Amino acid sequence: MSAITVYADDNPQQVLLHSVQGERISEILAGIGVNFERWQAACEVTPQMSGDEIIAAYSRQIDDLKRSGGYVTVDVVNMSADHPQKDEFRQKFLAEHTHSEDEVRFFVAGEGMFYLHVDAKVYQVLCCKDDLISVPANSTHWFDMGPEPRFSAIRLFNDPAGWVANFTGSSIAEQFPKFD
Repeated sequence: MSAITVYADDNPQQVLLHSVQGERISEILAGIGVNFERWQAACEVTPQMSGDEIIAAYSRQIDDLKRSGGYVTVDVVNMSADHPQKDEFRQKFLAEHTHSEDEVRFFVAGEGMFYLHVDAKVYQVLCCKDDLISVPANSTHWFDMGPEPRFSAIRLFNDPAGWVANFTGSSIAEQFPKFD
């Protein structure tokens, strides 16, 4: 179940707000410029489907996003607990960073946790199947896929080079609860 928890950035023990209501999550995130919505596929999506088939199942929504956001590249990323580089990827994503473009992810299956560091607060957002999150360019954030990751996500990019991070060097991510 999707959820949002908001903390003061200097006190990870102090929960300022928590909700599992999709509309409330969208409303809270819209207040900091982050888009959060839920999508439904045009057909049943199964784990056996190829990336192209998954993209085709969500083609209407993807085309709308491409038109409105200027995205040029779309792919599907899969991560599982038996991935040989899962620990390396988790560590890389756990460091606070920004991107020069929006970070757009739609969870086809599984889940992951985004942490957004905005205006002296940390917004911890649990994204699950059918959730789309779009983190604006230059927003400080990090992502935790957990120690036993299990997700499939559609990614959209403005730059064909794909995921390029600008790490802040901050240790803030180490202070907040991990996704376990």
